[in-house]
Amino acid sequence: MSSSRTSIPFGRPQIDDQELAAVNQVLESGILVHGEATPAFEERFAQRIGAPHAIAVSSCTAGMHLVLFCKGIGPGDKVAVPAMTHVATAHVVELCGAEPVFVDVDRESGNMLPDGLAAVAEGLSAVLVVHYLGLPADMDAVLATAAKHGFPVIEDCALAVDARYGEQKAGTLGLAGSFSFYPVKHMTSIEGGMVTTGDDELAAMLAARRAFGYDRTIGARTKPGIYDVNALGFNYRMSEVEAAVGLAQIDKLDYFQDVRARNFAILKEHLDEIDEVTVFEPVQGKARSSHYCLNAVLPEDGSVSRDKAVEHLREQGVGTSVHYPSAVPLFTYYKLKYGYDSGQFPVAEWLAAQTISLPVGPHVSEEDARRIGMAMKDAILHGKAG
Repeated sequence: MSSSRTSIPFGRPQIDDQELAAVNQVLESGILVHGEATPAFEERFAQRIGAPHAIAVSSCTAGMHLVLFCKGIGPGDKVAVPAMTHVATAHVVELCGAEPVFVDVDRESGNMLPDGLAAVAEGLSAVLVVHYLGLPADMDAVLATAAKHGFPVIEDCALAVDARYGEQKAGTLGLAGSFSFYPVKHMTSIEGGMVTTGDDELAAMLAARRAFGYDRTIGARTKPGIYDVNALGFNYRMSEVEAAVGLAQIDKLDYFQDVRARNFAILKEHLDEIDEVTVFEPVQGKARSSHYCLNAVLPEDGSVSRDKAVEHLREQGVGTSVHYPSAVPLFTYYKLKYGYDSGQFPVAEWLAAQTISLPVGPHVSEEDARRIGMAMKDAILHGKAG
């Protein structure tokens, strides 16, 4: 790699003096949990997504687990999960004592196959639908199947902040949606997540059960330290420091999203010239991606070596990622427990073997995006060689 070129990592948190000042203000206040920043962040995020309620939690995983827990999902229940997702989506089902029922994904979007969901719908207690890399799933079909069989739809929105399906944003389409604020996501709160819902009763349950199931109404504010516990709960709270960072980040989110969309468009323009690369498009023209990254999908037949292509990109200073390294049912834990084998989820297996995730985040300049596009063209030639 030429020394004049700056390395472009896959992701980089965008933190400046605004976040530092917000954190210092919280630290100096001495109130690190149960303060004013968390409800303020919840209100801002709910407004942004268009949801009646937003409940801050310690992670997206915690949020999904909490929703399943509050809906009484447990032993004997089955929950549909796409075969191509982060393992957390399946883990939360396992942590409830329920069984994940894996569904292969669509080769045009990477999202759960509607026909696949319909085929396993009988006897399901819920579906966890993932918006793959921020591209909304075919929610018309998912919601129709769920309504027919009477189970709730829970959205894994870890990569889908501001993604749209029709006139609605991800996180408002099902019973609830869970978002991630991990450092390299669309916005960060260091760690942390948010659950959105339009269900008043569920919102109240989530708020109580994220903090041990406390009922402070008996003590109110006149009796500090006095409370009852009327339900089982977890320690899934968000800290005030995290909420303060989130508030600073949400002020910048419009800019972040504009840069992501611009960079995605630049990269797609370059990749559209490469016959060996597929870039997923919105389904039915209704979906608008959150542009978390650009997923370059290489041919199923292995005619382009992903390892060689990634190595060339690395040599050119371009960081990449993989979403995700295996179909979830073929990870050792699930494979051994449920007896899954190669060939049962062909599209998910293809994506696991042949996708390269390219950076489009706000740390990527317009010049960087063009560099990545040109480097990808060369990387395909290297991937085809030998």
